Amino acid sequence: MKTDNTFKKITGSEKRLYGPEKLLVCGYATDERRQLLSFLDNLSFASIPVVFVSDNDANVTLHELLKRNGNTGMEEKSEMKRAIIISGFTEKKLNDLLSAYKKESLQKQFWAVVTPTSENWSIDFLLKELEKEEKAIKARQKNNS
Repeated sequence: MKTDNTFKKITGSEKRLYGPEKLLVCGYATDERRQLLSFLDNLSFASIPVVFVSDNDANVTLHELLKRNGNTGMEEKSEMKRAIIISGFTEKKLNDLLSAYKKESLQKQFWAVVTPTSENWSIDFLLKELEKEEKAIKARQKNNS
C-alpha cells in the first residue's frame, strides 16, 4: 500500500483503511465487469459497492467518484488503464482480495488504496502516478539485477 509517497506494509488486522468501503474499477470491458462482480461475490464481498469509472470521468476526483452508488457506470465505456482503487477496507479484507486475485491468475492491473491526499486527485492523475511508480520500480529492479 502506498500512502503519501511512502509504502506501508499491510497487516491482517481489522484496522479500517481511509474512506467509505467501496471499489473504483477502471479499464474493464463490460463482460469483464460481470466476471469481477462474480469474483467478488465468491469472496463474500457482494455487499461492497463497486463503481465503474468511465472515460468521461477522467477529471473527476476520487472523492466525487466515491459518492456514487454501486454499479454506477456498469454499461459505460472505459478504455483507461486497468485498475482497482480500494477505499475503506480493513487490512484483512484488502489482503484477502489481493491474495484471491493473485491465486486466480487474473489479468495484471494497477492497485491503489485511497488516502486523504489521493482522494483529491482526479482518476486520470492517479492512473498516471501509478504508471510512473511502476516504471520507477521496474527501473530499480533492473539496476539491482
